[in-house]
Amino acid sequence: MTRKHFLQSVLALTAMGTLSSFKKITDSLPVQGRKMPVLFTSHGNPMDIVRSTEERLLWKALHELGNTLKSTHEIKAVLVVSAHWCTNGTFVNIAPEQKQIFDFYGFPDEYYKVEYHAKGDPEVAHQVKEIIPAVTETTEWGLDHGAWPMLMHLFPKGDVPVFQMSIWYDADPSYHYELGQQLKSLREKGVLIIGSGALVHNLPLAVRRMMSGDNRLYGWEPEYDVWIKKQIEERNVKNIINYRESHPLGKLAAPTPDHFVPVLYSLGLLDKDEDLRFFYDEPASLPAFSERSFVIGV
Repeated sequence: MTRKHFLQSVLALTAMGTLSSFKKITDSLPVQGRKMPVLFTSHGNPMDIVRSTEERLLWKALHELGNTLKSTHEIKAVLVVSAHWCTNGTFVNIAPEQKQIFDFYGFPDEYYKVEYHAKGDPEVAHQVKEIIPAVTETTEWGLDHGAWPMLMHLFPKGDVPVFQMSIWYDADPSYHYELGQQLKSLREKGVLIIGSGALVHNLPLAVRRMMSGDNRLYGWEPEYDVWIKKQIEERNVKNIINYRESHPLGKLAAPTPDHFVPVLYSLGLLDKDEDLRFFYDEPASLPAFSERSFVIGV
């Protein structure tokens, strides 16, 4: 969907019912007393799936953040925008049962025996379609590697309903940011929205080095990491949306959009002057890869 078509959908909604229709949409879930935070998080890499919270600093940070969120907010459901569900168009999964998807290959059997079970929430998921009519509902997905490995540490009991929204792979970056902005009303209704990806993710370069047992950084990763952190801290949204051109290393750090654009959803949900902090701020430990993660509103 182009920016033009996206705006046409919004205008069509206005023409059909103007303010009364929009009020009906946003009133279908009750407003809560506190606005829900927003996350952008790494989901680690498949090698970490069998490692415990005590063994892995990212998992520990997610576990501690999950405890904080559950103690301070009433979470009705979680919406994950995962780097691992890329589609032609934007889809939302309205299935009441969420199947666990093992979308990684060639690992030992133990990696495919890790279980995470969480229910979906069709009522909340349907709100995405009502807010943005151009989104397509489906039951043909579940929780993929961009969702369940981090959720099993964020909410280890699987007691929070969760569903995913897909990434339109060929959409312009501005589309993803604008879509995030359109979903802001869900924050008032107890929906925790999580962008799950990586600010640096060059899989061919990572595999090239790691397949030979060499986990050394290439050397350019820290430079880009410092730059992208600064852009996020200073809310330089234009530079982040134009990540391919706004820094010489942009195309090297994110040669494909899948892992980068989830951050645009999270930033689209950010309100002016709202707090943003990096809950995982460790230096990169693998080549061509970043796990920098932040939370908004906590």
